[in-house]
Formats: sequence, structure tokens, C-alpha cells
Amino acid sequence: MDISVQRVDITQLDVDAIVNAANSSLLGGGGVDGAIHAAAGPRLLEACRDLRRRELPDGLPVGQAVVTPGFDLPARWVIHTVGPNRHAGQTDPNLLALAFRSSLDEAARLNIRSIAFPAISAGVYGWEAAEVAEIAVGTVKTWAMESAEQCASLERVVFAVINDNIYRSFKTVIKLSL
Repeated sequence: MDISVQRVDITQLDVDAIVNAANSSLLGGGGVDGAIHAAAGPRLLEACRDLRRRELPDGLPVGQAVVTPGFDLPARWVIHTVGPNRHAGQTDPNLLALAFRSSLDEAARLNIRSIAFPAISAGVYGWEAAEVAEIAVGTVKTWAMESAEQCASLERVVFAVINDNIYRSFKTVIKLSL
């Protein structure tokens, strides 16, 4: 499995699925969430509202993931996950790892070949870039080893970031993990 980091707008990547760092409402927000909703078009919001009505009346719990089509995005799928908010007292690194792991489980269920992640919980949710990078890359590598049969189709994982500090953090962790 190829793991890389790119300074790129996640909504422009040619991958099978992108991960949305969503809030629990699934109804859009700022940052990556807002950019994905804007690029995917209004059908994404309709699909998320439908999920809320049918399956998630209380919203998506922290660490869990759910899938919608990508609609107007180059990616066929959007995997929505909610990372922990450090400002709200959600400081357990296992919750952050679970957000990455749940997204990977959904990717495996869809038999996708390529996936792009943002730096879940970095930025407005208050997690340090270096900690997010360590947890994200470590989780992907551990998941790949533990789920070899399940993840046989997954060939490429891209961490798509636009912030220099986050880019450097991921670049360092990926280089050290080789």
C-alpha cells in the first residue's frame, strides 16, 4: 500500500473515496466539511439529511463513519467521519484512531483502490498536527497489517492537506515509518 501526503485540495483529487472530517450533524460546516459539501453539490446535503432521518437521528457518533455518493466530486464516494474535539474534552487518541479505522473499514467494504484523508481533528478541533499525523499514519499501517485480506483492494492512501505545518508533520511521520 502506498501512503503519501500531498498539498492539495481534497475535493480535486482523483481517488475512489475522500474522507470528510464532518461534524456529528452531517449537515455541513466549515473547513474541509464545508469545502466537500460545496464541491459535491446540493445532493450531498440531501443524502446526509436522508441518513439523519433514516439511520442517524441523533447524528454520527465520534469515531464512526458513514458513506454517501460523491455526486459532483471526482471521487465516487464520500466517507464521513467525526473526529474528537479536543476543545470539548475529547482528548482520547483512541477516538481519533477510531475515526481513521472506521473510514478504512468503510473503504474496504466498498472495495476501493484509493482513498484521501484530511488531517481529521487538526485545526478547529484543537489537535496538534504532529499528533494527528502520528495517529493517522500509525492507524493506517496497523489497519493494513491486521486487515490484509479485508484491505486487499486498497492500494493508495493520500493525506490531503493545505497547511504547511500539517504537511511537514505528515511528511516527517511517513518518512520515519518507512
